[in-house]
Amino acid sequence: MSSEPSAGASAGRWSSLDRPPLNAAALRRALVVEGGLWTSLEVVPATGSTNTDLAARAASLPEGAVLVAEEQTAGRGRLDRTWTAPARSGLFFSVLLKPGGGVPQERWGWLTLLAGVATAQGLSRAAGVDAVLKWPNDLLVGVDGEERKTGGILAERVAGGPSPAEGSGGGVVVGIGLNVTLTEDELPVPAAGSLLLAKASVTDREPLLKAVLRSLEELYGNWREAGGDPAESGLQEVYAAGCATLGRHVRAELPGGRTLTGTAEAVDADGRLVIRTLEGGREAVGAGDVVHLRSVR
Repeated sequence: MSSEPSAGASAGRWSSLDRPPLNAAALRRALVVEGGLWTSLEVVPATGSTNTDLAARAASLPEGAVLVAEEQTAGRGRLDRTWTAPARSGLFFSVLLKPGGGVPQERWGWLTLLAGVATAQGLSRAAGVDAVLKWPNDLLVGVDGEERKTGGILAERVAGGPSPAEGSGGGVVVGIGLNVTLTEDELPVPAAGSLLLAKASVTDREPLLKAVLRSLEELYGNWREAGGDPAESGLQEVYAAGCATLGRHVRAELPGGRTLTGTAEAVDADGRLVIRTLEGGREAVGAGDVVHLRSVR
């Protein structure tokens, strides 16, 4: 990993005085505390993908490692899509979670949805923005009356580490990408958004990152204490409450080229989206791309 530059050393490379570098030491003081989830926090000037980097080191790191990049040159989203943005215009970070033997691995899929809820809640608290989720984990904000994607989450399984307390089942690297100060001219696609465009009350990345990580720590602790049970931990209910997909007419583009159109009715105990089809049947979708439709087609 590259060493962290000091604020003075990096000042000449700022693309804008509104986009200062993150203060890694201050973030560590606030987040890496005794008895807390976060055990380390590193900020690098640039990397290809924080998920790739953290996954490569996961077996030798304890749970709670956080890796943040000021810029990602090969960021990845769901379905192998790329995620790019100007340096210091967003939050690009990954965290290492190791639920261990206390949570059955079949429930680990909920970590993606949990991270989505944590991000939405953290932004609501810190930036006063009304963020909602499009199943499973796209973060939407309102820009000029339209739903715009401003963030996404990618979770990947990793091999286990040496600590017996963490079990031998490995862990999950959860990557979060969030557009913060992107302008209209900088958006990768017209349907994208940013907190700036959503008129968020705060676009300083440090309080935003702290808010999201603290929310993630709280939700993860409750979920883990409940053995990963989404109902007992309250995760299933809170996800449904913040999911803009439920109750909407949708088209699910499924693996293999099949499409399914209907009304999104629920998120089941496995985190799948339950769709009532136009023919009246119900089907649970576990993977695929969901498009919100304005009307039944």
